[in-house]
Amino acid sequence: MRRRHLLLLLAALPARARAQESEPTHAQPELPKEKLVIVTRDGVHHEFNVEMATTPRQQQVGEMFRTSVPADGGMLFVWPTPHPSPMWMENTLVPLDMVFINPDGTIRAIAENTVPESLAEISSHGPVLATLELAGGITAQLNITVGDKVLQRVFGNAE
Repeated sequence: MRRRHLLLLLAALPARARAQESEPTHAQPELPKEKLVIVTRDGVHHEFNVEMATTPRQQQVGEMFRTSVPADGGMLFVWPTPHPSPMWMENTLVPLDMVFINPDGTIRAIAENTVPESLAEISSHGPVLATLELAGGITAQLNITVGDKVLQRVFGNAE
């Protein structure tokens, strides 16, 4: 009986080692960028040049280990279908503003100045098609709020 438990434990070791190898350990290379515009309720257009995180691996690594996010940059996480988008700040070294975006491009929720390296879940407050990470504090600085419109090809509304 003990031998069988020992063999099961030994058989599981390679799987655990593989899982640990897949954990991100450094920042990913810069991803392809696209234009994104946020139109505030007063009609002001704010243009960003954001990295497009479209694959599961790109989305897993996200902004981890980066030491800065440009004021006019960020990362757009595009989901295959609308769904709740819980996020966290594991291995993320700088505060971020997380903007959760409905399929029609309206902003559903914003989490401002998220805490670096926190494992606390940051909720999208419902299903979204995309999550936008911006430099911490930029949404308040630019007066970006819930209900504002995000223009980008993934929402079918790019100018």
